[in-house]
Amino acid sequence: MTGATKVYKLNEGIVVTQEQLDHWNWSLANASHPVEVLKWALSTFPRLYQTTAFGLTGLATIDMLARLRDQDAELKVPLIFIDTLHHFPQTLDLLKKVQDRYYTPVGQQVAVFRPEGCLSEQQFAQKHGDFLWEKDEDKYDFLVKVEPARRAYQSLGCLAVLTGRRKSQGASRSNLQFVEVDELNNIIKINPLANWTFDQVKNYIDEHEVPYNELLDLGYRSIGDYHSTSPVKEDEDERAGRWKGKTKTECGIHETSRFAQYLKDSTA
Repeated sequence: MTGATKVYKLNEGIVVTQEQLDHWNWSLANASHPVEVLKWALSTFPRLYQTTAFGLTGLATIDMLARLRDQDAELKVPLIFIDTLHHFPQTLDLLKKVQDRYYTPVGQQVAVFRPEGCLSEQQFAQKHGDFLWEKDEDKYDFLVKVEPARRAYQSLGCLAVLTGRRKSQGASRSNLQFVEVDELNNIIKINPLANWTFDQVKNYIDEHEVPYNELLDLGYRSIGDYHSTSPVKEDEDERAGRWKGKTKTECGIHETSRFAQYLKDSTA
């Protein structure tokens, strides 16, 4: 006798079983192009959003969605950007370029979420102390990324979110599935470009002349906050420039289980 199938309870009382999740991933395993995954997501989930920090994969996804929208004006996927208040100026410049090219023409606005009660890096430092990322890295990640993301999902009523993670990015992403459940936020996460390599993504960006972060041309491949991002060498993993010299590989948005206590304390 086999054990009971795990059941995930999502927002709005929607239930997904592990069996259903496995079936989705099995079905998508033969997808010949990420666009097929995007079409599946669009037809399967209401209240579908995309979240990105404007890495190459997220930008490719934005462009693919725009091309699908050109075929059907109803296919509008809102975009969420978490402004940690510690991004490079080039990242914020890219936000404006993306807004102007992809969203303003169709009457959409990128949904920007920041740390609670803060509009600038200076305000954040006044509220939480200078160099918090050095003194309490987990608290920093929670305040600038995990909590704003959770607030975004809740306030917007997200059921499913498209991300830019890929297996070729290595570390904990090596075994990435197309479809996952974020149990802390009670949403589905979909990784449409999970099987693509960095070169495949960059080739797409170049072919379709998608705007990208200027830092890429200076040796940066994965770009996060200015204080924890550095260029990488040709023979290094593309995310080797994030938290260089540390064992850390994720900021927390995709490893939310370690922040459960922070969330509990913040809502107590």
